[in-house]
Amino acid sequence: MKIPMSEPDVGAAERAAVDEVLRGTTLALGPKLERFEQRVATYVGARHAAGVSSGTAGLHLGMLAAGVRPGDVVVTTPFSFIASANCALYVGARPVFVDVEPVALTLDAERLERTVRRLLRRGERVRAIVPVHVFGQAADMDPIMAVARRHGLAVIEDACEAIGTEYRGRPAGTLGDAAVFAFYPNKQMTTGEGGMLVTDRPAWDRLFRSLRNQGRDDSGTWLEHVRLGYNYRLDELSAALGAVQIERLDELLARRAQVAAWYAERLGRLPGVTLPATA
Repeated sequence: MKIPMSEPDVGAAERAAVDEVLRGTTLALGPKLERFEQRVATYVGARHAAGVSSGTAGLHLGMLAAGVRPGDVVVTTPFSFIASANCALYVGARPVFVDVEPVALTLDAERLERTVRRLLRRGERVRAIVPVHVFGQAADMDPIMAVARRHGLAVIEDACEAIGTEYRGRPAGTLGDAAVFAFYPNKQMTTGEGGMLVTDRPAWDRLFRSLRNQGRDDSGTWLEHVRLGYNYRLDELSAALGAVQIERLDELLARRAQVAAWYAERLGRLPGVTLPATA
């Protein structure tokens, strides 16, 4: 028997939403994207949300908004998908890894403080921290943010696996300067490919929207490019799918929780097995 790690849960409502786009004439930067962005922002409690082509693209733009430059250092965790380190390399920076704490397997705040101090004493230009909410487990953000404030560092949350996660009653993705959610088919919800940048900073939101759209100005005027940008747009088909999925997210999370409970109940019977702890 072959059991997949996960598979997308797509129903009739999602298919109808995608078909509606196909029967129209707008396939990019249209009303479905705006609706999806509004629904994600509302769900997580962020002021702004900007759809992008992937979580990886969102992390790249987060580095640019944080002002990370060649030769800078970005501190993150090695227990993650490779994109949380690659985003630093994309802008010529160097990722430095800090080990995880043993409960949630997320960035250890005490080790983080020691590492940042050591790097600064050596004259390194530490610019940003990328904590990862791995497998939906929230990193311990209060002490991480305290480290960032003490040393003047930007915090870009890699929340690609954590939409719907809460940290001490606050939604993951609203704790740093910006955060990125991802919607690959193995995530809590899917758009096929796609991601979402969220932030409470209006200037960062405007920058994200320009950078994802080839560096166009705020109005998106054709052939008016004010900075180096990228083709990181999220298309209308993906956005239509996502706008339905976000409305079903609590249901999808409950189903995942049930599966996790089945695994925990059965694996917990085995001698010598220590189950992962919930943060």
